Amino acid sequence: MAKKKLFGNNIKPSCKYCELGIAGEGDKIHCSKMGDVKAYDSCKKFVYSPLKRVPKKELQLANSAVNDIDF
Repeated sequence: MAKKKLFGNNIKPSCKYCELGIAGEGDKIHCSKMGDVKAYDSCKKFVYSPLKRVPKKELQLANSAVNDIDF
């Protein structure tokens, strides 16, 4: 059985999450192999770095609809 990677096994390659890229201005990434590229580009040198990934925010539940009577 294959080990599950952090954030899942089906990660779409993106320079935004690449170990070789450094964030620049706006959506630009400076890649050590390809130079300046857009954040959502990718190449065959892609190396996933989970520390560059920003997790999605949690959804907030409406707590005002719950009363003590409900329990």
